[in-house]
Amino acid sequence: MKIALMDSGIGLLAAAAAVRRLRPDAELVVSSDPGSMPWGPRTPEDVTARALAVARAAADHRPDALIVACNTASVHALPALRAALEPALPVIGTVPAIKPAAAGGGPMAIWATPATTGSPYQRGLIAE
Repeated sequence: MKIALMDSGIGLLAAAAAVRRLRPDAELVVSSDPGSMPWGPRTPEDVTARALAVARAAADHRPDALIVACNTASVHALPALRAALEPALPVIGTVPAIKPAAAGGGPMAIWATPATTGSPYQRGLIAE
């Protein structure tokens, strides 16, 4: 199995390490935009354009799935990424992971940019 991961920059390394622990057999493709990180201060439109470019670069390697290892891209670009790449390439966002984490009932922390924490998408997930 080949799994692609994308992020604006170095957060990608922690995500790749986690995938490597869970799927040591998987071939990993990493795609980032370090020249313009962080994406947090950018407009949603700019984040979407950059995320699409990074995702398409990853898709050129023909992975079996794409993990959007970037909260900012997940809240602002996930619908556009899915529209552009699915069903040929399943796209997995990271922000929806708030739901199962919150279901545990204990305290939790979210490490994210203001663009993520201030987004209606994430506020909605937290409210649910």
